[in-house]
Amino acid sequence: MNDELLKELKDISILCVEDKNGIREMVVSTLKYYFNEVYEACDGNEGYELYEYYKPKIVLTDIQMKDCNGLELVKKIREKDNDTMIIMLTAHSNEEYLMELINLNINHFILKPLNLKKLNVALEKYLQKAIKPILLFEDLILDSQKRELIYKNEVIIPLRKREKDFLHLLYNKHGSILKYEEIEFELWNDKEMTSHALKSFIKELRKKIPINVIKNVPQEGYTLHK
Repeated sequence: MNDELLKELKDISILCVEDKNGIREMVVSTLKYYFNEVYEACDGNEGYELYEYYKPKIVLTDIQMKDCNGLELVKKIREKDNDTMIIMLTAHSNEEYLMELINLNINHFILKPLNLKKLNVALEKYLQKAIKPILLFEDLILDSQKRELIYKNEVIIPLRKREKDFLHLLYNKHGSILKYEEIEFELWNDKEMTSHALKSFIKELRKKIPINVIKNVPQEGYTLHK
């Protein structure tokens, strides 16, 4: 994996769910080479609690675990979220699970021990999708990799990281509301987000964009104009 892609991964969070302590420690140690934010859980129940709290972009989970297994965990996640990338990690080929994995929209399936080549392939595919330029609004494209907006294929508007991340969050809401608490959690990194700070941030971002794409939803948050 090249340095540019590796740099992009550093800002992405991942959750590792594995019931065997030794294997989990080894996998987490490997993941920390790629990611700054790595969360770990020992079963599906704890995994789902951490997923709900941290909202990781990627979940790497074993299938066969006591209490709540990997399939049960994925079912819970997919009930409300089809965007999080899910990688299944298991010691066996588990052909009996194949159709269920397909139905649950699993992104990748990797056999233990963790194969770095296959992990790289999975992560590169995720990045290709995550950083592909997207059409935010008519004549307005967001290029996350270059951290810029492109207006009418002519005007280039540089963005700060927080601005780029905010617009990407809006886009990923698919027209629903991006709540204030989500903005604070995703963009303020454990720092308190004051009302004044958020309003100033939005005001400065709106000044940069030639058209009005950010819609305020009073007492709730923001969404993209349709």
